[in-house]
Amino acid sequence: MTEGVWAAPGRVNLIGEHTDYNDGLVLPFALPHTVVATAARRSDGVLRLRSANEPGGAVELRVRDLAPGHGPRGWTDYPAGVHWALSTAGHRLGGADLSFESAVPAGAGLSSSAALEVATALALNDLYGLGLDRPGLALLCRRAENEYVGAPVGIMDQTASACCTAGHALYLDTRDLSRRPIPLDPGAHGLTLLVVDTRVRHAHSGGEYAGRRAGCEAAAVALGVPALRDIGPAGLPDALERLPDPRARALVRHVVTENARVERVADALVSGALPAVGPLLTESHTSLRDDFRVSCPELDLVVESSLVAGALGARMTGGGFGGSAIVLTESVGAEAVTAAVESAFASASYEPPVIFAAKASEGARRLA
Repeated sequence: MTEGVWAAPGRVNLIGEHTDYNDGLVLPFALPHTVVATAARRSDGVLRLRSANEPGGAVELRVRDLAPGHGPRGWTDYPAGVHWALSTAGHRLGGADLSFESAVPAGAGLSSSAALEVATALALNDLYGLGLDRPGLALLCRRAENEYVGAPVGIMDQTASACCTAGHALYLDTRDLSRRPIPLDPGAHGLTLLVVDTRVRHAHSGGEYAGRRAGCEAAAVALGVPALRDIGPAGLPDALERLPDPRARALVRHVVTENARVERVADALVSGALPAVGPLLTESHTSLRDDFRVSCPELDLVVESSLVAGALGARMTGGGFGGSAIVLTESVGAEAVTAAVESAFASASYEPPVIFAAKASEGARRLA
């Protein structure tokens, strides 16, 4: 028996990459692509999980046995981790039947895992009358991914999935979690924002992502600040002088300049100067490629071929090491940019990318 249906979207981060775990600024927006959860309560203490996107049928877990590092390793860790996070936070809930169907590409840097977590959290919140608000659910979903799954992600992805609104990006300060919607409608300005899924898959629980976070935290300690957020552009030259390690300097330089770019992009969107966003996207990619070193040849090729074809700007989006890029282009040139990227991938003997126009869409919600 079904008691309800809920949906949570994937997200694109317009700008503000690897800043969220440095107490920084981010500017994501929700995609129309969602994870849909159909759910009902169970009285036998069993969490029964099924995904139309995964082989093998349903997986049954005893809720009393849920713990980090226990049970099967795989997609079920995300909904199981959410149940665990809710329970260990003191919320009373029993078992559940949860069936999922996802239109968010997995491993594409579009937050398929956060969408799965938020859809689960929203369903359990409603089924058991927990009364949690969307930001509170996002925090518990992050805890699930950090502690249960073992991925050291920041708060951006879960907050974007839970809290975004249609037609807007979400300006989020990850230190105090204050947020405000920023109008994002490229089509009204004759522009198109393309998402290019390189189909190079990545995982945040791997060592590369964790290594960047650890490097940022070590640099903050060396500089005597709570987080790299506390070093503004004016303090950057002095901070770089005080760090003997060139890798640490590069990490700091990216975080400080990326926070400044988020503010500049938000200002451009509010003032309606959308074409000015393009060069800032490209600056961000250069910083992520050269300083943070989280790009890959396929992502670089998207940016290079898009710019040659006349795009206003482009950058990788998401954690990196694969995944997706975004491209801002005039709408009349979108087909030419798409063709140029596809041709460049074919010439490099890469797997064909998946390219679509992005639209700022609604965040998590109950469907039925």
